Amino acid sequence: MAAAKKTLRVVVIGTGHVGSSYAFSLINQNLTDEMVLIDLNKEKTEGDAMDLNHGVPFGAPTKIWAGEYADCADADLVVITAGANQQPGETRLDLIEKNAKIFKNIVTSVMDSGFDGIFLIATNPVDVLSYATWKYSGLPMERVIGSGTILDTARFRFMLGEYFDLDVRNVHGYIMGEHGDTELPVWSQTRIGSEHIGRYMEKYKPEGTQQDLDDMFINVRDAAYHIIERKGATHYAIAMGLARLTKAILRNEHSILTVSTLMKGEYGLDDLYIGVPAVVSRQGIEKVIEIDLNKEEEEKLNHSAQVLKEAMKPIFNV
Repeated sequence: MAAAKKTLRVVVIGTGHVGSSYAFSLINQNLTDEMVLIDLNKEKTEGDAMDLNHGVPFGAPTKIWAGEYADCADADLVVITAGANQQPGETRLDLIEKNAKIFKNIVTSVMDSGFDGIFLIATNPVDVLSYATWKYSGLPMERVIGSGTILDTARFRFMLGEYFDLDVRNVHGYIMGEHGDTELPVWSQTRIGSEHIGRYMEKYKPEGTQQDLDDMFINVRDAAYHIIERKGATHYAIAMGLARLTKAILRNEHSILTVSTLMKGEYGLDDLYIGVPAVVSRQGIEKVIEIDLNKEEEEKLNHSAQVLKEAMKPIFNV
């Protein structure tokens, strides 16, 4: 007799814009068997669970309920989207102190349940809070993953696809570093199909300039500010990015994604979480991929790391 299939459980902590959008994405993509929603606003969370359950007949057969931290004990994945939101005019790093305090309580409560799965962090500043989760939880670093620059990379590919009038799935490139103002584009390794972007531009868009590309990156970097000014929050795209990471983890895909993970000498960096390409699977982070950077890119990545280290000092004394 075949062994019974293990029931997959995802716990979502924080059912604001990002958390509820992520939960909606999970149902539509049939990624888990059970979904638990946890939030300080229990009435709102119950309403979300009811609303999502009413959509199950149109989506995937998922069991959904508003739960407690005790429900984390049997979870495969705990996704944290809770915390203070970025306000107009604020940088992500402005949120460190208040969200670090919130996270200490959340992570301690999750671990007290007996949780032994993988943490996925989306709350900003995501690099610092991923490091905090690793410290507070005591879990191996490979089982604490930040969403990193997965969204920035998606924005980068989308805008390049628009610029060249191409399917974005044929654009290959990364944004690395802090998920924030010091992130950097890796132009030296950006390709359209299999062609380096510089060579592709020479052949097929000779009127294009490096200034066009530099301006595009600024739009990528500052996209959140523009969206927050217009609608108060960004949540659909990051929710889909979290669903993509969930799929890579629960389906053991061994996918290369730009996530925030602990540096242990890679790229000459140590003892911080920062956005880099890494292989993501059922065990979490399998390995960091050290792509070749040119000198300018190395300097920008080091600068991004130093900004994060300085920002973390008051809390972690790193």
